[in-house]
Amino acid sequence: MYCTRSPFLLVISFAPILALSQVASHAPTVPPQVPSAPQSRMAPMVPSARPVAKVNGTILTEADLVREEYAIFPYARQHNGIPKELETEIRQGAMKMMIFEELVYQEALRRKMTVPATSMQKAENDFLKTFPSPEAFNEFVQSEFHGSHELLDAKIRRSLLIDSFLRSEVKSRSVISPAEVRAFYDKNPARFQVPESFIFQTISVIPPANATADQLKEARARADKEQREAKATKTNNEFGLLAEKVSDDDYRVMEGQHKATPVDQLPPQVVKTLAAMKVGDVSGVIQVGQIFTILRLNAHTPAGKEKFDDVKANLTKQLQQSKTNQLRAALDQKLRQSASVEEP
Repeated sequence: MYCTRSPFLLVISFAPILALSQVASHAPTVPPQVPSAPQSRMAPMVPSARPVAKVNGTILTEADLVREEYAIFPYARQHNGIPKELETEIRQGAMKMMIFEELVYQEALRRKMTVPATSMQKAENDFLKTFPSPEAFNEFVQSEFHGSHELLDAKIRRSLLIDSFLRSEVKSRSVISPAEVRAFYDKNPARFQVPESFIFQTISVIPPANATADQLKEARARADKEQREAKATKTNNEFGLLAEKVSDDDYRVMEGQHKATPVDQLPPQVVKTLAAMKVGDVSGVIQVGQIFTILRLNAHTPAGKEKFDDVKANLTKQLQQSKTNQLRAALDQKLRQSASVEEP
């Protein structure tokens, strides 16, 4: 899940601290300053240079791994670190991604791939633009690379080589043609079947738990009153404003709006009522258990098959992502076959 981020984005397109974290460091790495969950937002946590993996003799450190984790889960900075329940999954994904990128980098070097001077210059200029001032850039280079612009250039060049290799070996081969998309659609009709569903709004009157007969009678009287007001509304917005004001159910905070809901997820009496309505109609009061509810129908989608033109764009993206993942997995397996990879 967390190791499927796109490998085709140049690292220099990210914010300064994250910009160089898309790939593990081949040269000696200065540990990044990233927030840790037990510490305050301002307190830095410096990961150690402790080795965590070795790829054909190249040591990858804890600092490299932390960078990879924060690239996979950039929200960590807002959360004061990676949430405890996600730590294991994200670390495993980061380890796989870090080793994969190191293998790709080494293969690019083996093939004697190079980065054109124009591409290098553009990447450097784009990276510099991510800083608010030249002083901020120099401060970053000093803290991350001991002031060495050569080490920074090496990191950028490494990222560009990885990007170039993956464009050639994965992205260019993962293009899905319109004919392939159409063929998939035709061969998998069940995937595009949609159940009957309704989009609607509700205003509900909910009596107390274990309500007495008098309390139920009072709730019904109130529901009848709200139904008369709801019936007078002309638009879903007017109905929604009333729901926000008088409804007892949790949907009031969304103006009573329920997203498209399949009929098998609705009470039978609700389905029966909605099925007899036209879009824009407001129902009478119906009772579901001890809850009195008024419905407004906003859309009705009969059961059927989604049209190809309606799903084509998303289906193309899904098929292309699937093919990309397959090609990346195959490439990873191929590179590992002739590599020495040591993990803890």
